[in-house]
Amino acid sequence: MGNRDVRVRGLAARAGGWSARHRWAAVGIWVLFVVLAMGLGSAAGRVDVDEGNQLKGETHTAAQIIDDAGIKQPAGETVLIQSKDATATATGSEFRAAVADVLKAVEGTGEVTAVTSPYDTHTISRDGRSALVQFDMRGDAKTAVNRVEPVLNAVAGAQKAHGSLRIEEIGGASMQKQYKDAFGDDFQQAEYSAVPVALGILLIAFGALVAALLPVALAITAIMATMGLMGLVSHLQPMSDTANSVMLLVGMAVGVDYCLFYLRREREERLAGRDAGTALRIAAATSGRAIIVSGVTVCVAMAGMLFTGLAQFEAMGLASLMVVAVAMVGSVTVLPALLSLLGERVEKGRIPFLARRSRKHGANEGSRFWTAVLRGVLARPLVSVAVAAGVLLAIAAPALGMKTQQLTLDQEFGKSLPIVQTYDRVNEAFPGGSEPAQVVVKAKDINAPEVRQALADFKRQAIASGASRGPVGIRLHDGQNVALVSVPLVGGSDMDRAVKSLDKLRDEVRPATLGKVDGLQAPITGQVAGNHDFNDQLLGSVVPVFAFVVVFAFLLMLLSFRSLTVALTSIVLNLLSVGAAYGILVAVFQHGWGASLVGAAGVGAIVTWLPLFLFVILFGLSMDYHVFVVSRIREARMRGRTTTEAIRHGVVTTAGVVTSAAVIMVAVFAIFGTLSMQSMKQMGVGLAAAVLIDATVIRGVLLPAVMALLGERNWYLPKWLHRLPDLTHDESPEPAAAQPAREEGERLPV
Repeated sequence: MGNRDVRVRGLAARAGGWSARHRWAAVGIWVLFVVLAMGLGSAAGRVDVDEGNQLKGETHTAAQIIDDAGIKQPAGETVLIQSKDATATATGSEFRAAVADVLKAVEGTGEVTAVTSPYDTHTISRDGRSALVQFDMRGDAKTAVNRVEPVLNAVAGAQKAHGSLRIEEIGGASMQKQYKDAFGDDFQQAEYSAVPVALGILLIAFGALVAALLPVALAITAIMATMGLMGLVSHLQPMSDTANSVMLLVGMAVGVDYCLFYLRREREERLAGRDAGTALRIAAATSGRAIIVSGVTVCVAMAGMLFTGLAQFEAMGLASLMVVAVAMVGSVTVLPALLSLLGERVEKGRIPFLARRSRKHGANEGSRFWTAVLRGVLARPLVSVAVAAGVLLAIAAPALGMKTQQLTLDQEFGKSLPIVQTYDRVNEAFPGGSEPAQVVVKAKDINAPEVRQALADFKRQAIASGASRGPVGIRLHDGQNVALVSVPLVGGSDMDRAVKSLDKLRDEVRPATLGKVDGLQAPITGQVAGNHDFNDQLLGSVVPVFAFVVVFAFLLMLLSFRSLTVALTSIVLNLLSVGAAYGILVAVFQHGWGASLVGAAGVGAIVTWLPLFLFVILFGLSMDYHVFVVSRIREARMRGRTTTEAIRHGVVTTAGVVTSAAVIMVAVFAIFGTLSMQSMKQMGVGLAAAVLIDATVIRGVLLPAVMALLGERNWYLPKWLHRLPDLTHDESPEPAAAQPAREEGERLPV
């Protein structure tokens, strides 16, 4: 059947056809969209997630009371004054002189208020070797980090004057300042590194500069447009810097992938002898459709984050969903227009060595390698399934003992950072003092005798119960009828012990004291309470998120391929790759196997939010490869090949693009594995390992082996499901003369 008989249908085919016919209009509309999105987003500004309001429960109630009362809580800072040996105590003259110098120095900066002496507030440790000078930063707490440097310098000056003592500052603003100085460039460097890394790999894959630039250009413009859209959407759903980083990761991955799929198919059809217009139409009908199916599936997976009820997760999910949707639309609209405009010029800028290699080997050495692997897999599919599945289950086994927690400061950043050492010293001398619980008391009349008595009883019983060693501070806001009670928790940086102290306050002390006053609200918040409430809310959302993602992904696969078997196997294989990624995370970061290779020795746990986040991201991204490979297998099967021949053809002809796409994803994710923060290391290593497993063991061995075992049952659809909407497409017929030449492992350009 000749080129004129090519039939194309479906949304992707129509979009590609229109784009190719109206190429300048398509490019112009895309550029206008990107510019408008960025301009409107910049004009609207971005509303960020309010950490106090991102949770439900007591943490949210406390934040709401403070907001409604109009109370602006300043950024609190503390200076630890500690003797380096047992000879100097807080009652000594040298110690008193140091306290006086610190008080004078910080007040002299003009940046602080409410400075208190440890001799007035009784913030002196039990052994008498440590004392705390406490004060607040003037102005907005959110911008205090920009004003804290003079105060830090003043404290450093006091330290120089009293070398026999240890004088160190810690607090919200000073901690942010040290993090910013130590790690502020980490994310920026990682984000900037992603583009040249992706471009370098694409140059190797294509051997031509123009062809390599196209996927990067699409990804970057999709990311730019999404950044603008995030500004607009943030007025309905607040965004965050974390959501921005995740969006960049996902946008670079899918943007490059989608363009690779499209460009790979267009070049293959031209190499098969078709004219440029026909090749483009076939690419639109096949790879274009695979992009839409994959994109919708990824969007559905990302939407699962919206079910957590956590503002940070909702921001990440929405940002990821938007960048995938934008990249998907760009791939099936502006990309055909660019390919039509460029024509043969897409091969411009050939790199001599890489160009010769591309002409000699076609797709890349991966095609030859996967041809050999596939030959063995299809010859012994049962053995291949048993071995591959056994290996993955063994890798996943450590995940059964996964321990999740919010990482403590020393786990997240390591003990080498000075602020971490100060944090540990404060917690040792004053357990819970650096992260006290805060009881937000709201009454009809905060000065009523029964309320004042309840506050006094709470203060006394908090210490008597063993939940706190004090000092318990009470700050009254008479005009708003609100009291803020600060309670250092026994346990300090030991989260398990601190949570027990928190539970004692909430379940025993509060009901016995503040709970006896009618109409009084007393939610307990703070760092420990926030982490505890976050964990509870996250665990409560696991089942609905998992169910939503799995069920909708199954339905999309069922409708897109009209095969119950394909839908079921896609879910099982994806779950297997996610399980293997979990196993690697636990082995490396919890058990420490090879942890030193990624600078993660001694972490001992997986950060709480990561398993659910990884599940959603990986389940979505792994569908890229699955849809692309299975679409090609189904296409070959619909053309009359046997199932085994279709599997061989589909896997071998997609090996080049899947390998290139996977290498780019792994490289980009691995960059985040080099960051200083342990949670970012865990995210980067987990994503990189999962993509690598998915593109090799899953797609190269398990998928073809399972499909070979199932045979014609791959295309099984019960009669009662025939009424489902048909979202398949008519694959373009393949010229009979070309079929034998591409039967086994021929190497084509990516």
